[in-house]
This record gives sequence, structure tokens and C-alpha cells, in this order.
Amino acid sequence: MDINKNIIKNNEGIPYYKGNIYPTIPLSENDVYIITTVGDRLDSLANDYYNDSNLWKIISVANNNITRGSLFPVPGTQLRIPLDINNILKKIEEFNKNK
Repeated sequence: MDINKNIIKNNEGIPYYKGNIYPTIPLSENDVYIITTVGDRLDSLANDYYNDSNLWKIISVANNNITRGSLFPVPGTQLRIPLDINNILKKIEEFNKNK
């Protein structure tokens, strides 16, 4: 997902980032579950599993047991890492096209 395509300009020509709205990410038999340890961050986990640290929000949305918008899960928290990333990105793009 190219996050730069969400940079738009207001009426004064000032660029700003138009964030995506993320739909619910359904459970899948391909999901991976991990227990976080000290030092884990969602952006690092996204880089480990998706090779793209910018996709950390997918992990955040998939887990209702972490603070929204925070990159730092509490150590010992079980996280679901959805692995069907291409399908998820396609759904996010389709969902936001209509917004």
C-alpha cells in the first residue's frame, strides 16, 4: 500500500495526510499468534511479518487488547498477526475508495 497517495492538499495548497479507515480484519486460519516481550513494537512486528513497518496499523486493528494508536504493546500480550496481507490491503483500499 502506497501511503504517499494519501497526501493531499487543502484549499490553501498545504499538503496533509488523509489517513485510511480500517475495516474489521476477520479471523483466518493463516493468522499467527505471538506473545509480546519487552521491546516489541507494532512497527517492528509489521516489518518482521510484512516487510513494511508502515503496516503496523493492521496489527493494531486486528487486536482489541492493545491501546489504539500506540506502537508499544504491553509485554505478555497475545497478538494476532493476520498473514493474508494482500487481501487485507485490497479490502482497505476498496473500503476507502467509497469514503
